[in-house]
Amino acid sequence: MNIKLDHINLTVANLAESINWYKNLFGMEFKEGDLKDPKGPWAIIGKDDTMICMYESPNLKPFSKEEVPDIHKIFHFGVRISDKAEWEKIVKENNIFVYYGGAYVYPRSLSWYIADPSGHKIEVSYTEQGLFT
Repeated sequence: MNIKLDHINLTVANLAESINWYKNLFGMEFKEGDLKDPKGPWAIIGKDDTMICMYESPNLKPFSKEEVPDIHKIFHFGVRISDKAEWEKIVKENNIFVYYGGAYVYPRSLSWYIADPSGHKIEVSYTEQGLFT
């Protein structure tokens, strides 16, 4: 099974502004999302093999250019797997706790949310070949 870093997940103060910023600076494009989700607007943007998942939190106070943040605002990191069946076997054999009761189904992917022994959250994502290319 191949594995690679899939994406970072950011909480942003203004989703539309952030999408435009990454588009203008890095040429990233909207891949999927729901800008009117009642649970909170979200989007996945990307270019080539790089993706950023963003969730809007209007109460988030952005750092000023003069401030040096004492904590990072990354919620979790994601890895992408190439073999769903092999991953599910690994989860079962290692008795891995999966949040949300199992794989979370997105419009074009599946994600398993787990934590490492230190509590760092990890999203393990499986996407059918070609959906994001």
